Amino acid sequence: MTSLAILRHLAFGVLLAVLSAIVVRAMIALRVIDAPAERKVHDRPTPKGGGAGIVVAFLVGLLLLYGFAQFARLANEYFLGVIAASFAIAVVAFLDDLFDWPFMAKLGIQAVAALVAVGTGIYLHDYSVPYLGPVYVGWIGPPITLAWLLFTTNAVNFIDGLNGLASGVILIASLFLAYFSASYGAWFCYAASGMLAAGLTGFLPFNFPRARIFMGDVGSQFCGFMIAVLGMVASRFDGAELSFLLVPMLLSGVLFDVGFTLVRRSLAGERLTQPHRGHLYQVAQRAGVPAVTVTLIHWGFAIFGGLCCLAFLRVSGGWKLVMLCATIPPQLIWLGLVVRAADRKGIEQWG
Repeated sequence: MTSLAILRHLAFGVLLAVLSAIVVRAMIALRVIDAPAERKVHDRPTPKGGGAGIVVAFLVGLLLLYGFAQFARLANEYFLGVIAASFAIAVVAFLDDLFDWPFMAKLGIQAVAALVAVGTGIYLHDYSVPYLGPVYVGWIGPPITLAWLLFTTNAVNFIDGLNGLASGVILIASLFLAYFSASYGAWFCYAASGMLAAGLTGFLPFNFPRARIFMGDVGSQFCGFMIAVLGMVASRFDGAELSFLLVPMLLSGVLFDVGFTLVRRSLAGERLTQPHRGHLYQVAQRAGVPAVTVTLIHWGFAIFGGLCCLAFLRVSGGWKLVMLCATIPPQLIWLGLVVRAADRKGIEQWG
């Protein structure tokens, strides 16, 4: 990629970030209020729906590229599928911000959006495992992808409870993914990741460190869905063995927190769809860890995951497995620190 092309792409990204910021500012004026509640962190009424800026910037950028980018027709099914699926998930999430729909209703619409993406060919294909050789996914690829899309969409939604946490993590993951995509010539993934990052860049100053507005479901569900879709697109990089694991590595902090919480609550006999404050990041904040510190720790997890991905793409054989496993110890250390902080604070009921 030439220097001139990089400058053009950066200029386009800046314009999308400005568009996102304009929409976020409009949503602040619209004042769709998220009221304080027992299981929420904030203690004063704050507007929500700021994720609309991220959605608008992403869709406008995607539509412009579909109309003018030379590579767009080569990825025609990706463009059409992602445009349709992302629009569907955004509309439903925005309506949920307005009307607070039950979880199962949201899950049903998420499944429809995921099926649209899978129907365009964005699903897990055959891959290779170090020492074991090729693994033929076959017919189980689409169901695995469907489960991945739904889990990641809701994982990002669940983790969106502190200023800048979810949005910052997805911004970092998007930037890393854009870099990897450009390096391997995966231009659709590069463009989509870059536009998602641009939208988040326009939103984040309004949410961190002080929140003038929250992303809301329209932002968290959309970002979770799109980063999960891009994870599947990334799995088709030429010559990148096990590359479908890039996004899980980038989101290791989010996925560990949500996975651990679901297992813990299930073993405790708690209803999984019931609102709670038992995520690790929530318990840490309740135990006295400053919210900004918790957010920055999760940003650190994303950066560390990106560095592991960078090494993952450059090594071969068993070293790939080492890079994948390297994302786990930081999560176990964080878990131990949160448990210790909760014990010192006397928090017995995490939920």
